[in-house]
Amino acid sequence: MLTYTIRRLVLSIPTLLFISLGIFLLLELAPGDPMAQVPLTVPPEVKERMREALGLGEPTHVRFWKWLVQFFWIEPQVFIDHVLGTGFSEGKLRIISWQHRSPVMDVVVQRLPQTLWVVGTAYVVGVLIALPIGIYSAYRQYSIFDQAGTFITMIGYSIPPFFTGPLVIVVFSVQLGWFPFIYDTTHQVTDWDSFIVQLKQMIMPVMVLALQTTAQISRFMRASMLDNLNQDYVRTARAKGLSEAVVVMVHVLRNSMIPVVTVIALGMPAIFGGAIITEQVFSVNGIGAQLIGAIQANDLPTVHTITFIFAVLIVFANLTADILYGLLDPRIRYE
Repeated sequence: MLTYTIRRLVLSIPTLLFISLGIFLLLELAPGDPMAQVPLTVPPEVKERMREALGLGEPTHVRFWKWLVQFFWIEPQVFIDHVLGTGFSEGKLRIISWQHRSPVMDVVVQRLPQTLWVVGTAYVVGVLIALPIGIYSAYRQYSIFDQAGTFITMIGYSIPPFFTGPLVIVVFSVQLGWFPFIYDTTHQVTDWDSFIVQLKQMIMPVMVLALQTTAQISRFMRASMLDNLNQDYVRTARAKGLSEAVVVMVHVLRNSMIPVVTVIALGMPAIFGGAIITEQVFSVNGIGAQLIGAIQANDLPTVHTITFIFAVLIVFANLTADILYGLLDPRIRYE
């Protein structure tokens, strides 16, 4: 398993380089000019000097190589300097946001906690709700619980976040007045009362994101459980006198989790994509809002960096799923 993990990590390097090149070239083809928002009173020669300062006058391959060096070499040095107090990155040019005139990774680090508060909580809640629903629906197939769960999860899977977001705002914020519809990103948790305030403003965006996660994972869990409940090893386990709880929760559940692991692992980076819309609806000043703002401002370094971070999450989510396969199924061995 260790050899396989090392080999996959090595193979992920050219994969990520190719993805980065693809993102960079697509952004190069995108219409728009970062100087479009500069006031018309600025003389043309000043605009030209500004373009040169941003590196827009350099060839494409030169700018791509500079971005690679900055992301894979200079930014890790900045992290090391922050942790150990060294000065490896001192005086080196980092990836600069055209919109904020500051390092892109600094903006990402500032906004990451807000996204993790909402997205991380929503995904954990969605998985914890989905697994029991899927297990019990499969065990009580065609029961009232199964039919009701199927109906609710199909609705949750079909309705997009840009519809459920305003819907819960109208119901729970405007009509009932239970929760605030604007997420206060400046709020800090210092005591129990401030934690309650944070919890209240998280409930609606977490509800919207967790709904789709619950719907998707519960359906996969139910289908996988049904496929294993009719296998020969289940009848053998029951014939040996094992209790129904041991048969279902140990033998059937472990085998059923193998395909579900892929859905859970790949869903982690995917929910960040869904959070882009949810953050806009609830005014969460997170990474998704930063990406939308960078696209509107034609801030290519920020768009490239954040999009590539999402690609890194997907690649390592695949690796995590493959490793979990081997842990859940002893028949799987990676040579």
